[in-house]
Amino acid sequence: MIRTDALIKTYKKSFTLDIPDLTVPQNTIFGLVGNNGAGKTTFLRLALDLIEATSGTVYSKDQPVARKEEWKAYTGSYLDPSFLIDFLTPEEHFEFVAEAYGLNGQLPQRLERFDTFFNGQILGLGKKYIRELSAGNKQKVGIAAAMLIDPEVLILDEPFSNLDPTSQIRLKKLLTEMNQRLGTTMIISSHDLSHISEVCTRIAILANGKIVRDMPKNDTTLAELRDYFEPKD
Repeated sequence: MIRTDALIKTYKKSFTLDIPDLTVPQNTIFGLVGNNGAGKTTFLRLALDLIEATSGTVYSKDQPVARKEEWKAYTGSYLDPSFLIDFLTPEEHFEFVAEAYGLNGQLPQRLERFDTFFNGQILGLGKKYIRELSAGNKQKVGIAAAMLIDPEVLILDEPFSNLDPTSQIRLKKLLTEMNQRLGTTMIISSHDLSHISEVCTRIAILANGKIVRDMPKNDTTLAELRDYFEPKD
């Protein structure tokens, strides 16, 4: 579904992301973990054609994503608040997304899925713009907009950040249900080892721009992750 071929991104010779042959099959919830500066967001931006690779290619459904449009029709994503149209209300933002993806008439039904996730803090607030929302509620709007289109591919960067514990639990349920219902392929970056090991079916550790470990999720995954990141000094 998503794969790389000799993918390299170099920033002024000070950092290089080097992922030569990663493959994320359909229906996989792929977790990407690593310390700050490991290259997680760089990889996600390459996968969304937001930055240009130094060399190599990211493919979606065996088609290169760079300077192409086809993959955008079946891909939902949220990396940061720049993905939001913050001078709109949440309702207006969702209406914009629905119109862009030809979902007119389906929007109320699709938004119902997020009722508990929104917890009365997103919709029905009158003329309150997205820029006036808390960081956590902006996160909810961005994630819901990405999931609203029932994507075949979903890419999220640190989706659990800024969310309260109850919302984190509800988000994990939403992600799992979408994967089971639609077979959505997901790539999720997170610093939170517990969340990522709970929701993902496969997890890779990224360090200094390289994947140093790639493991299926099992009963020992969380312990292995904690052992890897445990300070050794």
